[in-house]
Amino acid sequence: MLKQPIRFVFGLHLHQPVGNFGHVFEDHVRDVYLPFLTHAKDTGLLPVAIHMSGPLLDWLERHDPRVLDLIGNLTSQGKIELLLAGYYEPVLAVIPREDRLEQIGWMQHAIERRFGVRATGLWLTERVWEPNLAADLADAGVEFVIVDDRHFLVSGVGRERLHAPLWTESDGKRLALFAIDERLRYLIPFQPPRDTLAYLTSLRESGHQLAVLADDGEKFGGWPGTKDWVYDRGWLKEFTQTLLGAVERGDVMFSTFADALANVPSSGLAYLATASYREMEAWSLPPDSADQLADLEERLGAEYLTRVGALIRGTHWRNFLVKYAEANRMHKKMLALSLLCRARGNPIEARRAIGRAQCNDAYWHGVFGGLYLPHLREAIWRELAHAERYLRAGEVAAVEEIDLDVDGHAELWVHSELYSVTVSPDRGASIEEYTRFADERNVVDTMTRRREPYHTVHAPSEPPAAVAHPERTADHAPSIRDLEKSLQVSDAPPVDHDDRAMLQERVLPAEITQLEVERAVYRPIHSWTATAFHAKHNIDVGDAHVELKATDGPMLTKRIHISSDGHMSIEFEWRGLDFDAGDWFSSELSFSQVPPVVSCDPTGTIWWYPIETIAKSERGLDRTKQGMTAMVRWPVALGRGTLQIR
Repeated sequence: MLKQPIRFVFGLHLHQPVGNFGHVFEDHVRDVYLPFLTHAKDTGLLPVAIHMSGPLLDWLERHDPRVLDLIGNLTSQGKIELLLAGYYEPVLAVIPREDRLEQIGWMQHAIERRFGVRATGLWLTERVWEPNLAADLADAGVEFVIVDDRHFLVSGVGRERLHAPLWTESDGKRLALFAIDERLRYLIPFQPPRDTLAYLTSLRESGHQLAVLADDGEKFGGWPGTKDWVYDRGWLKEFTQTLLGAVERGDVMFSTFADALANVPSSGLAYLATASYREMEAWSLPPDSADQLADLEERLGAEYLTRVGALIRGTHWRNFLVKYAEANRMHKKMLALSLLCRARGNPIEARRAIGRAQCNDAYWHGVFGGLYLPHLREAIWRELAHAERYLRAGEVAAVEEIDLDVDGHAELWVHSELYSVTVSPDRGASIEEYTRFADERNVVDTMTRRREPYHTVHAPSEPPAAVAHPERTADHAPSIRDLEKSLQVSDAPPVDHDDRAMLQERVLPAEITQLEVERAVYRPIHSWTATAFHAKHNIDVGDAHVELKATDGPMLTKRIHISSDGHMSIEFEWRGLDFDAGDWFSSELSFSQVPPVVSCDPTGTIWWYPIETIAKSERGLDRTKQGMTAMVRWPVALGRGTLQIR
């Protein structure tokens, strides 16, 4: 009997995050979205499945609808299958259930309004899966979802079952699953098209009926080196000729997910563990654990990992919220405002702002800048400020004692119709958010300088420190794995003593220099940054007053006064018998790129210095200014000092 052609589902995920620069949208329209879709239409490289995120769709509708018109035309002909997701591209597993349903509903409505079709399949953002998602997706009208083959392999499902739809359920509500083939993710578009055809042929000869690729559309011209490789050097032209030739011979059939679900027999029932793609599970590990995982994989060797590598894995996406305090602060503030929004009738203006603040990119860090990009974090805080300002209209000043960051210790959430401030008594009585709604920014939005696994300094005999990408050769382009392997530093960047915040007090030695402070190479004589403080608070004629006293060690009292317009003053009082007269009492205040005005009484001095990080991106290693720090010092013998922040 003649074998049937193997069905090949070719899916693209098109996305730009909330807050990204306009020129990035423009570049991708010019270099990726229009060229690829125009080529597909002109050559018949169809059908393709496409998911377009809400931030990108919104930008295109306002600035350049050509891509939308092209997608609409092909969709009306049945040549493009549109996929759902949360509208503003949230990681669905880490937002409330009601928010998941609402985000998917927004996307469903947008697709019906703009393209006139009802989508039933879902692109799972960053492929972050948790078992209870199945019921929520089914309730949202989703019939099938796309995840990685790794999700099945880490759950013990045999690889031979993955070239067909599978089914899962939660609360008795069923959902079909499609497995993205990791091999295809690294073949397309980085390797010669003949390698893709050879792989599809091998699957067909083994009796498989389905192969699935769904991946970032930006790698077809938006990632470093891919524009030249895909278009100028002819990869896309050769890929089209190779695959369409196989279609003409009856070896391959381009298919939609819906057609595959209807025509390829199910491979049965599967229950998936919490999972994401392989790289994500490594990126979310703490640095020491990431080093251990990399060392283990190297010791086991490529041959062994090919057979059982899926069972050797990192950790889950949620651990970014443990790894990065900055991500957790945004996430937990978003959750608190989402709950407040629903309690106040879920007004659409506030709800949409919270939805935009759920966009995933600024909450984590991988090979792209993500959390380390100040403009993406700033966009999240701007949306949160917009939502809270709307929800608190007309409110007087108040103080809530609430465990906002879910670490088992209560914070003080001070807020009114004009501002929102978070004080953490158990972390040195520091201030971790300071937002005046009129400014729509959190002035404490910066990044702590941490050790990352790629900060490892290599021996001088090894290749020199390079931020450049691995070279494209005549027969392939660099993939994400290649980009990561190319990252090296020649000098280890500074590592901060503590997670950055406002009001972190230490006693510094008399001979300390500003350079030592900037590079964090000093050792404080005493630090209150990890000390628990006892807090008292009251509201007086619209002004909020918080008094905090250290519960252990040398005496320190901080009195924070927030005026009705949201400006702030702080009084310090300290005492310690063991401090030398020449030592300095200091308060370190870390700010965003645009700091507020800071002043102190005449007995104090202020050292300002920039906060810079070295972080990987698709361009290599980027040195990024994350904000500014004010180190305010008083002679320790004074025993008191004052600050004003406006």
